[in-house]
Amino acid sequence: MEKEPLPKQPELNLGTLGHVDNGKSTLVQALAGVWTAKHSEELRRGITIRVGYADVGIYRCLKGRGYCTSEKCPECNSRTKFVRGISFVDCPGHHSLMVTMLSGAALMDGALLVLSADKKCPQPQDREHLAAAEIADIDKILIVQNKIDLITQEQAIDNFKEIQMFVKGTVAEKAPVIPVSAQHSINLELLIENVEKHIPTPKRDLSKPPKMLIVRSFDVNKPGTDAEKLVGGVIGGSILEGVFSVGDEIEISPGLRVETKGKIHYGPLFTKIESLTAGGKFVEKAQCGGLVGVGTHLDPSLTRADGLVGNVVGKPNHLPPVLNNLTFEPHLFKQVIGTEELLKVEKVKTNENLVVNIGTAVSSGVVKSARRDIVEMTLRRSVLAEKKTRVAISRRIGDSWRLIGYGIVK
Repeated sequence: MEKEPLPKQPELNLGTLGHVDNGKSTLVQALAGVWTAKHSEELRRGITIRVGYADVGIYRCLKGRGYCTSEKCPECNSRTKFVRGISFVDCPGHHSLMVTMLSGAALMDGALLVLSADKKCPQPQDREHLAAAEIADIDKILIVQNKIDLITQEQAIDNFKEIQMFVKGTVAEKAPVIPVSAQHSINLELLIENVEKHIPTPKRDLSKPPKMLIVRSFDVNKPGTDAEKLVGGVIGGSILEGVFSVGDEIEISPGLRVETKGKIHYGPLFTKIESLTAGGKFVEKAQCGGLVGVGTHLDPSLTRADGLVGNVVGKPNHLPPVLNNLTFEPHLFKQVIGTEELLKVEKVKTNENLVVNIGTAVSSGVVKSARRDIVEMTLRRSVLAEKKTRVAISRRIGDSWRLIGYGIVK
């Protein structure tokens, strides 16, 4: 059954963090009624591969029974009042998909750190995801102790102590720990109540020129559609500031990879907003908060299969500069936190390959110069970045790219 649209556009992007087997997607499904892993490969493997999303409304019982996600209170069947809408940003937890997770983190206003009560805490990607949250400046976090139905009370207490030790000295040190069973929808009302208490809607600046990070892009036309019935490509993401309206002229940058006289460069795309969707319905205007779908006049072949992920959308000539070379001040971890064995992080070296995440963009490149306080890279894919932007840095260790620290764009 198709979900009803929300009364208002979602205000908050709430991320899910944690190891691959901790039940993040199951938790989102229990709260929002949507299984976020929809790609065929995700369904086959049973894991999240791309950034998933789902909208949910938070309602308050008019008889004081607390919060829920429906228009009728499940406790007393009385009417409820809509409080606000939330968009879940469900990120992959597998170590090989860390760069995708970092793209999703760029959209989050707050996060649920989902930990598995039946496993030793922390698992490798628990450490890595919490570090990514700190890099992305996410400081509104709740800890979800999931799968309590699989353990005894004594085991739950021991696991709780492990969680406390894990988050000590981190941004999540004082975060409430909520024991739940996502599989059986146990204690979800308490989790919703704590979301309302501890993760407020950030203040937004709607007066600035609009800017949106693209996290997904689609061709929504079915195979065999007649040419006269084809619709333009659709981009999805989150608006960081300002307001977009149907009919607006927009720029998508860095845009398309172009080769001219043997040289590779990127060229921006210009189009018009044909439609906007937010909270499960079409709207005339969309602003900060939640995940927004933007229908365009673009050739759908450009947007199919996430072809424009990592681009930034804005008013023409109002976007940050396009960078082919990146200069940043490095801040490296002492240890590689995403591996079973906590290896020492070596200094960045000249001529080594690194992967960087800026917003939802992922690029790789070669280090041309590496000094103690400054690193210069030549990028294989251009990115948009303003000075003082934080950049996540990953290095190839074993068979995967591992998060080793962050940089501040100079």
